[in-house]
Amino acid sequence: MSDWTMDRRAFLEHVTVSGSVAAAAAVGPTLPALARGVSRPTAQVAAPFELEEATIAGLQAGLESGKYTARSLVTAYLQRIEELDRKGPALRAVLEANPDALAQATALDAERKAKGARGPLHGIPVLVKDNVATRDRMQSTAGSLALAGVAPPRDAFLVERLRAAGAVLLGKANLSEWANFRSTHSSSGWSGRGGQCRNPYALDRTPSGSSSGSGVAVAANLCAVAIGTETDGSIVSPSTCCGIVGIKPTLGLVSRSGVIPIAHSQDTAGPMARTVADAATLLGALTGVDPRDEAAAASAGRSRTEYTSVLDPAGLKGARLGVCRSRFMGYSLATDALMESAIDALKRVGAVIVDPADIATAGQFDESEYAVLLYEFKADLNKYLGEWAPAAGAKTLADLIAFNERAKDKEMPYFGQEIFIQAQAKGPLTDQDYLRALDKNHLLARTQGIDTVMAEHQLDALIAPTGGPASLIDLVNGDPGGGGSFSSPAAVAGYPHVTVPMGQVRGLPVGLSFVGRPWTEAVLIKLAFAYEQATKARRPPRFAPSADLSGGGGGGGGA
Repeated sequence: MSDWTMDRRAFLEHVTVSGSVAAAAAVGPTLPALARGVSRPTAQVAAPFELEEATIAGLQAGLESGKYTARSLVTAYLQRIEELDRKGPALRAVLEANPDALAQATALDAERKAKGARGPLHGIPVLVKDNVATRDRMQSTAGSLALAGVAPPRDAFLVERLRAAGAVLLGKANLSEWANFRSTHSSSGWSGRGGQCRNPYALDRTPSGSSSGSGVAVAANLCAVAIGTETDGSIVSPSTCCGIVGIKPTLGLVSRSGVIPIAHSQDTAGPMARTVADAATLLGALTGVDPRDEAAAASAGRSRTEYTSVLDPAGLKGARLGVCRSRFMGYSLATDALMESAIDALKRVGAVIVDPADIATAGQFDESEYAVLLYEFKADLNKYLGEWAPAAGAKTLADLIAFNERAKDKEMPYFGQEIFIQAQAKGPLTDQDYLRALDKNHLLARTQGIDTVMAEHQLDALIAPTGGPASLIDLVNGDPGGGGSFSSPAAVAGYPHVTVPMGQVRGLPVGLSFVGRPWTEAVLIKLAFAYEQATKARRPPRFAPSADLSGGGGGGGGA
């Protein structure tokens, strides 16, 4: 795939069906090492679990009443990980448990008894994606063996925020290695450290990515909530494929310092949860002005420390929603049927639907987006390695390429590093080609894209299916293309995007997206919550070996 068209096609496939453009032995003694491949899936029946579909509010009520302790919650989730992630269906969502999680929980229980709770996350177990730096006995590797054993000098800013809120860091989540920005033939959810993560709704299907483990762990009740990251699709795509809520915030609402990067013009971290309320609670803990991140510094006066006050079952009444049909519908009849049902549900609860309300520039910035990501990846990763992994043997992207060649039996058994090589060939961020591509992105995605259609129709949000049902895992050819992902407009613009479960196609989840103007997370959360409450579309996974291909068309479980 040496020509540009084929490279770009492969890249876009990763941000459609598989999501992507978002760690050597496990530290946690309770979790055994993982094989790298995919064993034959078999039918699994999970044992009854007391914390099944538990919410943060429900867990806090139990903690306050004495029914639970933070230590008992951590113990329960670690046992759940052991039963479902290592054994049973072998989901491979968790790279390692935090060996200090029980000690953290015990200390937080004592603090609650002495002083009361810090807030809604006090004692709540949170799983963190493995491209987020933690200064503890866990590793921070983006799934790569190249950074195994390298301790960052401090916590990422968002981890500081989690610790300050009283959250328990339960462990590190598997991911598409290097946030799926290494190969044009990669398999979402595969990493050198963790092997292939599986979709809990059908074990032979992709979990999507790159926040694969975060999405699977939340869906399968391996944790209360999780942190994901996104460059283009890496929060919302695994969220839609795993039947959960994902929030991709406005660029800069959540600091990126200490997050292994792809591109500073699009990267963000965000919450992944089973409910909109839980995602909103987690988002409030993550925000804050960080002087180390220029984009986060711009959030001063625009962010909030809580987003739950906007939750209103009647929040859709009078809201103007534009349906983005062109390029984002028509690729899956079953997904389209769910979307039509969702539109009907939105109308029933008082939303004003503008249909269609297409983004005129959609698809016109694919090439310029990829160029920007290649340029910024090289610059940003080299900077990260110097600041956050000074003891690593790999000091630059060129060193990582060389490491992968030396360790190709473990790092490249299924796919290569074509994207790494393309990025290495790029020049500095002063190149005119880079600057022109970045300007084009902002003009087409923002000014002539989302801004224009929302202003023209006086919209509160744009809506579309987040993507189609999950495709099969394919370690021979890599992720197949399926079309239709709604991630790119908001990702390239740096605008907020919330996805919420919409229904299922043959037992495979599909989400509904709400996209808005910058800094309008509260608006999107309000709309998504009202839709969620009106439809109750989420269904827990049943760990089936394959999708249900019996019977007819296969839509259902939605609005």
